[in-house]
Amino acid sequence: MHAVVFAYHDVGVNCLKALLNAGIAVDLVVTHQDDPNENVWFGSVIKLCEAKKIPYITPSANQLIDLVPQIEKLAPDYLFSFYYRHMIPTELLACAKIAALNMHGSLLPKYRGRAPVNWAILHGETETGATLHIMEAKPDAGDIVGQAAVSIGPNETATDVFSKVSQAAVEVIQKALPALTRGQIPRSPNNLAQGSYFGGRKPADGEILWHQSAQQVHNLVRGVAPPYPGAFTDWQGQRMIVARTSLEGPFPAQLDLQTPGIQVVDNQVFGVCGDQKPVLILEWFSADC
Repeated sequence: MHAVVFAYHDVGVNCLKALLNAGIAVDLVVTHQDDPNENVWFGSVIKLCEAKKIPYITPSANQLIDLVPQIEKLAPDYLFSFYYRHMIPTELLACAKIAALNMHGSLLPKYRGRAPVNWAILHGETETGATLHIMEAKPDAGDIVGQAAVSIGPNETATDVFSKVSQAAVEVIQKALPALTRGQIPRSPNNLAQGSYFGGRKPADGEILWHQSAQQVHNLVRGVAPPYPGAFTDWQGQRMIVARTSLEGPFPAQLDLQTPGIQVVDNQVFGVCGDQKPVLILEWFSADC
């Protein structure tokens, strides 16, 4: 079996390794150059390609459609997408002789779209996972080929959960590969009515709104904690990144629970929230650091 792989991030590295270990011939990898303005804390698909001597290219989103003749000539059995960041044109999907498959970081149909791990934490989910599915023109809408679930602990950050989702993705692809190498595609319906689509997130979306509940604030901090851009608030004229919080008391009686915002009591920092409950700020630092 031959494949063309669109890949980035830890999921891209780990799933590409799984394909190679299963004997899939990867004729071309399409990936991204790292953004110098981004905090790159994850594995490099480019380094893996260089180590394994796999041809790779890094086209822009606008250049993808120009790849059709090149990929048609390769005539891959499969086209895989593992955390590739651009929408892949349907003309490219059609180049796969058997199927075009994508690995998504949620339990589809939940959390279709961008930043699925972050959104799951922001919404207080206790479970998410990885889903391999058929690619169609509509994002994350094709039939499900395989899934694996992971738990989300009450204090786990997006990085913690993403590590588990990355492992689940490998489990999913490894379980599917015996059938895929025989040209068989296990599939079950992806009922979009049972899920929702979410867009990308910007650093500005990390602003803490103290009128929200303590649980919502805690989930925001966990969902965007560094190495993501982080939740932030302004205090004494300075922008502060709130990196870690706790909902566990006891809390000091001196806290004014009627006034949302930052309060410092006995050299500890608290955020009082709109439901008159506090969060303990375990770690914060200036955004200028």
